[in-house]
Amino acid sequence: MNRRTTALVAVALALASALFFTSSYVLNRAAANVGGHWAWTASLRYLITLPLMLPLVWWQGGVGPVWRAIRAHPGAWLLWSTIGFVVFYIGLSYAAGSGPSWLVAGMFQLTVVAGTLCAPLLYDDERRKIPLSALVVGLVIVAGVLLMQAGQGGGIGREGWVALAVVAVAAFAYPLGNRGLLLHLERHAGEVPALNATQRVFGLTLASQPAWIALALYAGAAAGPPPVEQVWLTAGVALGAGIIATVLFFQATGLVRDQPVPLAAAEAMQGSEILFATLIGVLWMGEAWPSGRSLLGAAVVVAGIVAFSWIAARSAAGDDRAVRALRSARGR
Repeated sequence: MNRRTTALVAVALALASALFFTSSYVLNRAAANVGGHWAWTASLRYLITLPLMLPLVWWQGGVGPVWRAIRAHPGAWLLWSTIGFVVFYIGLSYAAGSGPSWLVAGMFQLTVVAGTLCAPLLYDDERRKIPLSALVVGLVIVAGVLLMQAGQGGGIGREGWVALAVVAVAAFAYPLGNRGLLLHLERHAGEVPALNATQRVFGLTLASQPAWIALALYAGAAAGPPPVEQVWLTAGVALGAGIIATVLFFQATGLVRDQPVPLAAAEAMQGSEILFATLIGVLWMGEAWPSGRSLLGAAVVVAGIVAFSWIAARSAAGDDRAVRALRSARGR
């Protein structure tokens, strides 16, 4: 394929991945609607994801390198899996019962700029600098999220604002955990095996299992066994968002890893999650269409994501390490 065709294929794959990523918001909302406890929603996804990933990780490098890397530095894997997976997904699961799925999807788009804002906490080289343009676009996205929330007209009230705070924490935890692990592997490159994206996701899933088992025990004590519908819904999230969407997304970004503009276009497709969440939520679960300030806020969030991806691509042009960092900081 020529470069233009490759770019178009990458964007199409990224758009497909956004559709499957949307299952996290919609199916979690559905699980809340059938009376499922948020702790079951969170723990079941990763308890189910682990065995589902085994065939894929065997195909893409095997489990052995992952196990050796974890055994070499178990503390680092526990730390970054707790931040990047446990804190992240507990936040999304808890917020699922607070409002329409598109509202949670819109809130989580803060993660687009969260990785950049977390850079000073991680790096001690030129990567720690936060571009002014990134801060400006970040404020635009925050404004869009606040408009979406305010557009609910007080129907959600205090609970909605609590959900906003929880999802904001989740939006920062996800890229912080991913970047922290990448930095750990970078610093110990001579000690541990090189891991591809699938192996890293599997390793984080494996390292987070003690937390998910503990959360499942809490869920059982607090709410009893999960409804059968909730088990099937969370299995759908594990397959759709945890496996299919992640593979599609990394395939898309891998196709254009050396083309900053197409790479940014592929990454910007995650903004379509708001649209997919709206359509599926309205058509399947009877949720209300966003209107007024909520609709304007969703448009601002999408515009901010596109603008940030464009800025990031320009700053990464000609810098191979920046391109790799931009590519690696995505995936759910």
